[in-house]
Amino acid sequence: MPAFASHTPLSDAEFREAAGDVLARIEATIDGWLQDDVIDIDANRTGGMLELSFPGGSKIVVNTQPPLQELWLAARRGGFHFKQVSGEWQDTRNGGVFHTVLSECASEQSGKSLTFTPG
Repeated sequence: MPAFASHTPLSDAEFREAAGDVLARIEATIDGWLQDDVIDIDANRTGGMLELSFPGGSKIVVNTQPPLQELWLAARRGGFHFKQVSGEWQDTRNGGVFHTVLSECASEQSGKSLTFTPG
């Protein structure tokens, strides 16, 4: 049974709020790293898309997909789709947790151990 089988659809407003919270938390984490001189990641948000530019030129893109109620993550490692299951964003293929996958991808692309948390 796929990991997203227990996904309960959200209202449009609930999805926008939940997805917006994820993007805002990522931005706040990066702002903290910049202030603490951990790493210089450029975050550029346009609507429901957040592009992270790493030293060396690699990028990670997090994009909201309202019609599917998904968060998409594109990184060097590949593309991932996440749905909210029991209040947690889980990979639709293997059940991986969004913030864990984002942390792993960011760490790989930056060469530093970076951890994103849900809040």
